[in-house]
This record gives sequence, C-alpha cells and structure tokens, in this order.
Amino acid sequence: MTPYRNRPTRTAFAVCLTAGALVLGACSGGGGFDEGSSASPSSQSGPVTLKFMITSNGPADVKLQQDTVKAWETKSGNKVEIVAASDMNQQLSQGFAAGSPPDVFFTDANVFPTYAKAGNLFPYGDKLANKEDFYEGLTKTFTYEDKLYCAPKDFSALALIINTDMWKEAGLTEADVPKTWADLEAVAKKLTTDKHVGLVIGDTRDRVGAFMKQAGGWIVNEDQTQVTADSPENLAGLKEVQKLLASKTTAFPKGVDAGWGGEAFGKGSTAMTIEGNWIKGALKADFPNVKYMAAELPEGPAGKGTLSFTQCYGIAADSKNQAAAIDLVNYLSTAEPSLALAKGLGVIPPIKSAEAGYKEAFPDDAAFLAGAEYAQGPVTVAGMDPVLKDFDTQLAGLPGADPKGMLERLQKNGEAVLK
Repeated sequence: MTPYRNRPTRTAFAVCLTAGALVLGACSGGGGFDEGSSASPSSQSGPVTLKFMITSNGPADVKLQQDTVKAWETKSGNKVEIVAASDMNQQLSQGFAAGSPPDVFFTDANVFPTYAKAGNLFPYGDKLANKEDFYEGLTKTFTYEDKLYCAPKDFSALALIINTDMWKEAGLTEADVPKTWADLEAVAKKLTTDKHVGLVIGDTRDRVGAFMKQAGGWIVNEDQTQVTADSPENLAGLKEVQKLLASKTTAFPKGVDAGWGGEAFGKGSTAMTIEGNWIKGALKADFPNVKYMAAELPEGPAGKGTLSFTQCYGIAADSKNQAAAIDLVNYLSTAEPSLALAKGLGVIPPIKSAEAGYKEAFPDDAAFLAGAEYAQGPVTVAGMDPVLKDFDTQLAGLPGADPKGMLERLQKNGEAVLK
C-alpha cells in the first residue's frame, strides 16, 4: 500500500522513509551515460525479467500488481517478478550499494530527491509516451534539476471529512458546508458538544500546511530554489490554525486521545477531520458504521488550497533492463491499468484520461479529485527532511507556541540546507 505521510499504521500507511536513514551518496549507481548528456536506456536483447519492488499491505496487493502487468507481459514477451518489500528503505539502500537494485520500484516523494541527488535513479521522464496526460503538480514533484525523473504512480489529496449524522444533529444542511475559513469556524463551533469537538486536524505540516497554502504561502518557491517560510501569508495560515485550536472547537489528535484524524473521526471524538482518501479504507476496516461525506477544503484569503501526496515508478540507474522498464511504466500509465490499481489500492490515478472512469467508480470522491488541479505537492529538496521534521515538532506546540518564531526558525534552517 502506498506509504503516504501520516497514514494510519494499521493499514501500512505509516511507512517512514527518512532522509536521515538514506546514506546514499556513496551508493551512486552509473546508468551507462555521461553526466549532463542525454540519458539513453540500457537494455538486453530478447525477453527479460523485470524485478519490480512494491510496498504492500499483504498478498492482495501483490496479486493486484501481478494481475495488472499480465497484459503487458503477454504483449511484450517479458516477465515481471513482483517483490513485496519488507523494508523498502533498507532493501533499496542495499541494492544501490551493491549495484543490484530492483529494475522498477515505488519511490515516495519524500525520498525521491535523495535518490536523484545520489545518482540512484535513471531520469526517463522525457521518454514517457503520455507525459502531458499527468497532472502538472505531480510531475513537478518528481522533477529534479529541471529533469522529470519518473512517472507519478498515483496520488491522494486532502479533503474535509464530515460525519453526516453529527452534521444533521447540529441542524446543519448541505448549504452549510464551509466554503471559507469563517464558515469553518462557525460550523466547528456548532458541531462542538460536551462529547466531541467540531474539528480534529493533524499536528504536522502535512495537514496544517493546507492553511498556509490557502493563505497564499508555502515553505519554498515554485522551483524550490528559495525558502519562503517566513512570510505574512504563512503566518496568516498558522494564526488561523492557532485561532481554531484556542477556540476549543478544534483539537490535534493527541488532544482527544487519538493517533491521527481518522481514528478521532471513527471513534466519534470529532465531527470533522482533514484527511486524504486513504481514510476510506481505514473507516471501512475499523469503523464501518460511521456515515460521512467528503468536501473540498474551505478557501482561505488566497483561494483554494490542499496538499497532495504521491509516489512515482523509480527505475534504477544500474538496471540492465531500462528500456523494458520504461515500456512497462508507459503501459501502467495508461487509463485502464492506472484505474485498476487506483480501485484496488484506494488512491487516485495520476492521469487526466482516467478521470471519467474514476468519477464513475467513486462518485462520492469528487472533493479529492478536484484537488488535483490546485494541490501543493511536498517539499522535495535533498537534505530538507530534518528541517521539516523540526518544523513539525514546533507545530505540535500550538496554540500556545509562537507561529512567527516557528516560521523564522524554518526559514533559517531551510536556507542553510539550500546553501
């Protein structure tokens, strides 16, 4: 299952791949081309067997992947060996160091820049047959030094999850679904009772950051060459979260004895939460009787804003089967297989041509899909992970902590990395 940030541990969503654990600089693998030249994929003559390493939630995920590649195997004459990683970080690091990594592997956005900087990835983006079909925000996430390194595999985006029973009990209707911060404050107040709060949000940048984006800010500029943390816009976003928390209508998960927003929502400790579409599987498994709906996040002073979480299909620089690997990725990046994987894994296809099929299959997920057009991807600057984790630690101190001081610290630490 896709290891997006801060997903529940029960469903293997909290697979942590920290930059600090990725000591890959000495593991750089040659891809058979000169630095700065046009990368040409290496290949072997005749049918090949591709080793494809995935993160998995169990045998069903492996079978889904095997079933999805069968058509490509038949057409190409090649074979695909699906390997479920027990520890993707460790196994890839060992493979890179030994010069024998898997040919294709899931690559999380948070570790992508570390792999790219170390020379472990083959940059094949210019060889994608349907490059323009991918959502632009996703391809930006996997662009390093002006090169698109790998094809986005899928994505998830944040939305406002509403307990419809609690909503009705508070006398709220569809017309009351919050469209602005002021609306959110109002409904959170109406939904708060002596039994539950109105809203629970995660206490890290992966949730709080949505408010920064809605205010017109973000941690870095568009091409990630400058840190833009210490700005009036970001301060406005953090102050809004601080205001919600101080009002006692909103809480972090720990404030209601929960590990994440989905748990608080499922237990009835909150009427609303801000989470990605992975919450569907968690609620179905652990809280099947909870009725809910998803709405787009309310707009801030700068308009709409949400965050996206994604992975790509990494191809190893040391792979002897790069041509076949690219062909496989091109196949997986078409509508039918992409939609099949999305249905099975609970994620959203990364391509526009699969939109219609996704909407038909998941008519209640329109809010998640809408975010694809304006979602902010994660910071993907090599070496930035410790700085971002420190920011998360500071955010957990809200509402009492100083938002301005947090942003000044993030600015200073981030600039040190970019230097």
